[in-house]
Amino acid sequence: MREESGRSLIEVIGVMAIAGVMTISALGVYNVIRSNQIRTIASADLSQIAENTKLLMEMRGTYEGISVDYLIKAGALKSNAAPIGGNDWSITSSVDGATFAINLVDLTNGECEYFATSKPKWAKSVMINGFEVGISDNCFDSDTNQISFIVE
Repeated sequence: MREESGRSLIEVIGVMAIAGVMTISALGVYNVIRSNQIRTIASADLSQIAENTKLLMEMRGTYEGISVDYLIKAGALKSNAAPIGGNDWSITSSVDGATFAINLVDLTNGECEYFATSKPKWAKSVMINGFEVGISDNCFDSDTNQISFIVE
């Protein structure tokens, strides 16, 4: 009787299926790690923006007239690129000029929930889609969430 060497087609398909499952799992873990890293960097950037704005504007005693363009011209921001979300973001003052808001738009549901559960220490309050955090879950399932960080 002749002895055959090698693998059968079923064995090769099994090995390929196992390799495929492992690859998909690795990509999933990579995406989660990358998303967390982006959110952490954005949090640090937002903290720096808030601090730079406070330092720049505290001599005036009011935040009236604040904007992204103003902060870029004053050297408090490097560019008008949003820390996270869509690039149509803004920094606005309250009517009385006592506080300002960093307004982010076009955030995903995951990004929205991240900021809803981890309110930064530098923010007086956080508004999600027009409602203050803590009242209810205000994040949409789409990529159209808006967040405002209110800073004194």
